[in-house]
Amino acid sequence: MATHGSLTKAGKVRGQTPKVEGRKIVGTSSSLRNKSNFNKRFVLGRFPGQNKPGQRRKRR
Repeated sequence: MATHGSLTKAGKVRGQTPKVEGRKIVGTSSSLRNKSNFNKRFVLGRFPGQNKPGQRRKRR
């Protein structure tokens, strides 16, 4: 059975790359998020989701 490349070189590039730590994701508090959602939905009258009426593109 033929192999593509030698097995001694397996994982060579991954072993050479330096480890980069991921950034900590800090979210907003739930009260701020609820206040923002209330303003968007009831004060501004926007619809939930990505398909907002003013942002729809026409299909070709």
